[in-house]
Amino acid sequence: MPGEEKPVESFESGLQELEQIVKEMESADLPLERALDLFEKGMRLSESCRKQLEAAETRIEMLVRRGDKTQAEPLRPDKA
Repeated sequence: MPGEEKPVESFESGLQELEQIVKEMESADLPLERALDLFEKGMRLSESCRKQLEAAETRIEMLVRRGDKTQAEPLRPDKA
């Protein structure tokens, strides 16, 4: 379809694009249509990044091993 965007290639590129959208929305007086377009694009990118994070978390849970069995455990980053 014309105007349809390709999926985000990586989490990092999606996050970088989200940051650019936020900067543009914060730094300029945007026409309503442009602001809405940016918001919609940002929501799609946010959803894509969220799905990638969930997939990564699932992979980590599958790799955690206890003894001879694989046991799923939630990722709990150290609180520094």
